[in-house]
Amino acid sequence: MDLEKRQAVRPEAPQGREPEGCLVVAVRLPVRIVALVVLVPVRMVWDVLVVVGRVLRDTVLRPLGRALAWVGKALFVWPFVALWRWVLVPAGRAVAWLVKWLVVVPAVWLYRWVLTPVGHGIAWLARGVWAGLAWVYARLLTPAGHGVLWLVRYLVVVPAVWVYRWVLAPAGRAVAWTVYWTGRVLFVLPAQAVWRWVMVPVGRVLAVIGREARTALGHAWRVAGHISLAVGRLLGTLFRWIFVEPVRWVYHSVLTPLGHAVRDAVLRPVADASRAVGRGVRQALASVRESVRQVRYDVRRTLFGEPRERPAVAQREPRGGEARTLGRSTTALTKD
Repeated sequence: MDLEKRQAVRPEAPQGREPEGCLVVAVRLPVRIVALVVLVPVRMVWDVLVVVGRVLRDTVLRPLGRALAWVGKALFVWPFVALWRWVLVPAGRAVAWLVKWLVVVPAVWLYRWVLTPVGHGIAWLARGVWAGLAWVYARLLTPAGHGVLWLVRYLVVVPAVWVYRWVLAPAGRAVAWTVYWTGRVLFVLPAQAVWRWVMVPVGRVLAVIGREARTALGHAWRVAGHISLAVGRLLGTLFRWIFVEPVRWVYHSVLTPLGHAVRDAVLRPVADASRAVGRGVRQALASVRESVRQVRYDVRRTLFGEPRERPAVAQREPRGGEARTLGRSTTALTKD
């Protein structure tokens, strides 16, 4: 009773898959282990090459491709477009106009007024010749052809059919039967035996090994991808904690306060002092310039005396008091 219950509870193999035998189980684990060991370095190298390829594509190849495309357009497309638009198209139109008026129009005139009448005459002659040939064919060649066909049928075709039916066909069937059974006994039956008892079992074993190897390679490739991702994250974390975080801490905790201290204690006083010195130098230069101007004026006055006052010259423009205002109706020109 217990044995019957165990047999009843035993799970069935899933539909669509054959039950796995000892050979499948014996091949699967070694193949998967070897595939995993071989594919882990390959997958890591592949991931590195993918990252490098993406960086090169985004930073080098894509800008280089755009530059080469622009250069190609500038060197090849635009000159040919200009050549087509401004040289070839006008030249083609001119050639078409010349061909129309130098070739097509004369050819149409020649066809209409010369070749058409000549063709009508030739057609009339051809119809007459054809009528004569038709009479000869109907009255002479047809009876002669019927007689020749009768002679060929009863002197050649009927004897050939009889020889084929009663001599060649039986002989050919006998030769074909002999060749068929000879080839079957010598080649087909041994080949069937080799195929059935040697090639099919070997092929099934190789198919099982190949299927398991393919499954193991796929599984190992996915496992290698996870391992490569974990190694990459570990290296990234180590790089961040070994290099990036110390550099960031040094920048925020050491260099930034040191820079602020240097700016407040050294650079800002130096800048204020240099601005003050600049203002003092500018004021000193301005006073020296004014002193030099005064000395030059005193020397000129001592040597040449006081400068003469220029006599007043009558100006045509009215002075401020004589100009027209909003409250007066006269101007400087109509005042007198």
